[in-house]
Amino acid sequence: MRLFTKAWTAGVALATAGALAACSGAGGAPSSAGGGGGTADDPVKLTVWSWDGTVELAVPGFEKANPGIEVEVVNAGSSSDEYQALDNAIQAGSGVPDLVMFEYFAVPYFAIPGKLADLGPLGATELEADYVPSAWNNVTIDDGVYALPSDYGPAVMFWNEATFAKAGIKEAPATWDEYYEAAKKIRALGDDYYITQDTNDLFFLLSLIWQAGGRPFEVDGTTVHIDFSDDGTQKAVAFWQRMLDEDLVNTKISAWSDDWNRALNDGTLASQNMGGWLTSTLPERAPDAKGDFRVSLMPQWEEGEKVGAENGGSAFGIPEAAANKEAAFTFLEYFTHGEGLQPRVDAGAFVPNTSVLDSPEFQDVRNPYFGDQKTGEVLAEASNIAAVGWQYPPFFEWARSTYADIATPFYTSGEGSLAEVLQTWQERSIEYGNEQGFTVD
Repeated sequence: MRLFTKAWTAGVALATAGALAACSGAGGAPSSAGGGGGTADDPVKLTVWSWDGTVELAVPGFEKANPGIEVEVVNAGSSSDEYQALDNAIQAGSGVPDLVMFEYFAVPYFAIPGKLADLGPLGATELEADYVPSAWNNVTIDDGVYALPSDYGPAVMFWNEATFAKAGIKEAPATWDEYYEAAKKIRALGDDYYITQDTNDLFFLLSLIWQAGGRPFEVDGTTVHIDFSDDGTQKAVAFWQRMLDEDLVNTKISAWSDDWNRALNDGTLASQNMGGWLTSTLPERAPDAKGDFRVSLMPQWEEGEKVGAENGGSAFGIPEAAANKEAAFTFLEYFTHGEGLQPRVDAGAFVPNTSVLDSPEFQDVRNPYFGDQKTGEVLAEASNIAAVGWQYPPFFEWARSTYADIATPFYTSGEGSLAEVLQTWQERSIEYGNEQGFTVD
């Protein structure tokens, strides 16, 4: 079977077919050059690739507790740059780091052809109980554990209570029907007022589909099924199409832009459905809205339900070609589960560990920016109710870039429909996956 034989396209490096052969040895005994560690005079030296600055905070405590291991944390660039550099290093047979950070959707790309070590034999399976189910689902493929979750993005709604009150709405919408009615009332406040914005936000759309029960991607090894026609997907897409058709969503303001900051700051953009990680950055983007914003669960499709989804998150894995697997796992366990976790949480990392999320220290703290709300309670619940069973195709890094190209005309000029965008995306993804040697239908 020919797998991963083309050059990087749209930022995705594709390894040689030889990488697939390594899959048979992915679950074998770890090949650590120095066992768990060396000595203080001759330490094992680990290289960690990460764009998460909180990981470095765990290094001093780890090195003190493990004098036979030294850790260097290197920022290898953006996620796409890092993935490309890792594939290049694996193909070259040199320069492979000991630990690498991945967005959850990128784990299958590296795990399925055997480029990541199965962490089960190193002790990862014993840690499952400390992670919320959906986060653990993100790092397990078939019977293997190929990474440990390091940060998380439960989908929640950030809403401006003052703007909602101005529109006569006293509480956060509990259902998407209520959200629709709220959107109309907020839109009636004036030309600049919208309940939210969307300029081609794939991960929001997927979280909407995810929560509605849609499962458009099914992956079994190298066999991939892509289908956006299931009931959950259709329900979510039809709802969002209605919101767009009725001009209830601002399609001119892009997230992370200066205009976005201004609209959040002055209240004309009344809410955002995003990952819980926005809790730490919203105060910087909308300082004048201090005391106005609140955090709530995503609206539900049926009244009384409590079903969530994800919007972002990352994990760390150990390349199969890494020389110091045991030492690498010792550090991985330390900063994702052990004593190195708290310094990262104190610095603002949002982690999916139940030991953190269920603790009074996390849930009982009142957040002055959010009107002294106990935001931790909401974020913990959102993390625990995120539905399991979601999968990403192993070529999703390519697919998300392609989606942007397909969807842009729809958002900028109203060409076609959201359903047509997804149909085209499905067709191109199937074609691409088969070209890469997968069996995709």
